[in-house]
Amino acid sequence: MKKKILMLMVISVLIISLTGCTTYVKDKKGAAVKEPTTGQTLASNILCKPTNKNVIKTYKKYKVNVDKLTDCSKFTPASGKYNGLWEGLFIKPLSYLIIKIGKLLGNYGLAIIVVTILIRLIIFPISQKSAMQSENMKYAQKDLEKLEQKYRNRDSQEDQMKKAQEMMVIYKKYNINPLSGCLFAFIQMPLFFAFLESLNRLPIVFEGKFLGYNLGMSPFVKLFGGTFNFNKLFASFSNGSFIYLFLPIIVGLATYFSFKLNSGVSSGSEEQQNQMKNMMNFMIVFIIFTSFTMPTSIILYWVTGSLFTVVQAEIIRRMKNGSRSSKA
Repeated sequence: MKKKILMLMVISVLIISLTGCTTYVKDKKGAAVKEPTTGQTLASNILCKPTNKNVIKTYKKYKVNVDKLTDCSKFTPASGKYNGLWEGLFIKPLSYLIIKIGKLLGNYGLAIIVVTILIRLIIFPISQKSAMQSENMKYAQKDLEKLEQKYRNRDSQEDQMKKAQEMMVIYKKYNINPLSGCLFAFIQMPLFFAFLESLNRLPIVFEGKFLGYNLGMSPFVKLFGGTFNFNKLFASFSNGSFIYLFLPIIVGLATYFSFKLNSGVSSGSEEQQNQMKNMMNFMIVFIIFTSFTMPTSIILYWVTGSLFTVVQAEIIRRMKNGSRSSKA
């Protein structure tokens, strides 16, 4: 299993390090150029032609020839020149799928939700194993706590070796593979970056809207105007912009329940378990603050994926409880 995980890590690093990643429009000072209306950092290697006149004007101002690009409605994975495996195998096929489903449904926000669910269903066998490990760890917790008590203050090399052997017996008893949960993480990260790049490089997406939200707009820009402007924040309650404040709240709730239901239980001491809880809380707070700068399209992807994880964890929990009840 270790060899497989190591191989996946190497492949992921090689793919991501290849050409084809997003590049951004720069001004004369080398600073990234942002779209004036949404505050989104403009990608210079967008995949298809924008339709918004202001966006086109901004691109042309900085010498980016968007006229030669394919219309987004006619985009295919073969459009444009070859820019490496990362773009050819991940970005373009994913972008094509989002465009096609968006045209079918008539909304690109819905397309992001549907594509996210489709991908999570495809990798469900892998994510299911990770979730099963979390559930199995919960059932093994009492035995693991007894093991910790047994070897407390016994730090000799011989005792630690015995402890490791007994821990492996417990893992085998509850069908736990400590490394299997890592596999889903290695798959999840490239998918997240692929979505991030696809949505940043598809004008047809970041020019669209979903439930009144601009898919290219971030809460920070809408609420603060791109800088900490509290006057604009207060004004948002009168002009309707305050609805963007709900996005980080939804991200926080979805992330919290996703982490809580899929994190399992630490097998270490009480101090180690507290450290894990503190780390989880830190990650949740970090993601909430980060979501203020994420465009709505990325937030949709994150929330949909998190809710899928919550539903999956609940289904597996009920399956495990039903299985244990029938055996009893």
